[in-house]
Amino acid sequence: MVQTTYRILILLFLVLTAEFAAAQQALKPRLSPTAIITAKYKDTYIKITYCQPHRRGREVFGKLVPFNEVWRTGANEATEITLTHEAYIGGNLIPAGTYTLFTIPGQEKWTIIINKENGLWGSYNYNAKLDLLRFDVPVGDTGNTAYEAFTMMFDQRNNVADLLLLWDKTKISIPIQFIEPKI
Repeated sequence: MVQTTYRILILLFLVLTAEFAAAQQALKPRLSPTAIITAKYKDTYIKITYCQPHRRGREVFGKLVPFNEVWRTGANEATEITLTHEAYIGGNLIPAGTYTLFTIPGQEKWTIIINKENGLWGSYNYNAKLDLLRFDVPVGDTGNTAYEAFTMMFDQRNNVADLLLLWDKTKISIPIQFIEPKI
């Protein structure tokens, strides 16, 4: 009887220890936290959900993020873009919906990829057959500002906006044009 009680107590202790460890892990902040940015023009709303990796003294483009390879455009889960109504992105008409935003960084230009698959971790299972479109944008620089965290933001002017991708001293600008609602 005493031996059975000890076994139950040991088992209970192990279960509680495992639960406590799992709870501690859940409370630990992510190294690349989730961020959400939005832009709105009249009835059209764009939301981008991504994770922000940090430089942490590393060389970013060409090393941490290799040139000429598909990148999830952030960390952790692949970046998702949602449009409530159609809009032009990079001069291309995009229907309303949720898509994955991949990029292929290069030294002189980046290829922007809007892909129809969602819910991906990274770009490991990227399927080019599901690309809605691809287009290229030139690489710019941030001037005197270096971004420690990968940052996305909208620079909006009425019915046009630039989606800015900023990390270290690299700046990518993706043009967006909202469509006037039809009456």
